Amino acid sequence: MPLNVRIRRSRILIAVASAVAAALAVALILALTVTTYDHTSPRAARGKASGSVAGNVDCRKAKCVALTFDGGPSLTTPKLLDILKQEDLHATFFVQGKGHIEKYPEILRRISHEGHEIGNHTWYHEVLTDIDVDDARQELTRTQSAIEKITGTRPILMRPPEGRTNREVAKICRDLGLAQVLWSVTAKDYETTDSALITKRVLDQTHRDGIILLHDLHKGTVPAVPGIIKALKQRGYTIVTVSQLLAPAKPQPGMVYRP
Repeated sequence: MPLNVRIRRSRILIAVASAVAAALAVALILALTVTTYDHTSPRAARGKASGSVAGNVDCRKAKCVALTFDGGPSLTTPKLLDILKQEDLHATFFVQGKGHIEKYPEILRRISHEGHEIGNHTWYHEVLTDIDVDDARQELTRTQSAIEKITGTRPILMRPPEGRTNREVAKICRDLGLAQVLWSVTAKDYETTDSALITKRVLDQTHRDGIILLHDLHKGTVPAVPGIIKALKQRGYTIVTVSQLLAPAKPQPGMVYRP
């Protein structure tokens, strides 16, 4: 074999070997750094549970969807509460500390008094996977304490900002007795004030055992809620809180619930 052919072949083999080695290195890094956590769906959680359901809604039989609101309380929340009261419905509110709980404690108290479920959405809305463990814990503990001081009840649910979580966040949540709740429906109401568009996005994405994410602080959201409720009822849905959606299963600390 001519020398130039042998050299060219050797170079090709070296290049292939280098590429394989690089791919293996990337795979190893991903294996070591990809964050994993325990997760399940509401339907799967119910399927593993036994016993009766408190209240008059059993989502093992009914066509349920959970309605949740993030980022409050705010000045728009009382109008939302009026709507929910008129419809005789309860929702889950994942409330935020800075600028919300601390600013509108009387609205948070009303949310609690009217029977809605309250969850923790951190103090400063920091992405918990981007900050150190001690700061992430403080984001949750400070909010837990503030909610308990105002309502007398300590939440058992939380929603991580941007839905981003990992093993470290899950461990903190286990320590604090908090289950993590994600979602299956988002109207992206933070990027539009068009209530009709918000309604359409919700209805297009909603399926049985889903979890709807809305933000009551955004201008177009609360006006969209009556139409969303009406359309969901027409489609046979029973609107519930997250805990009702899971029942008879109980939210497990650290677990991530996502439809």
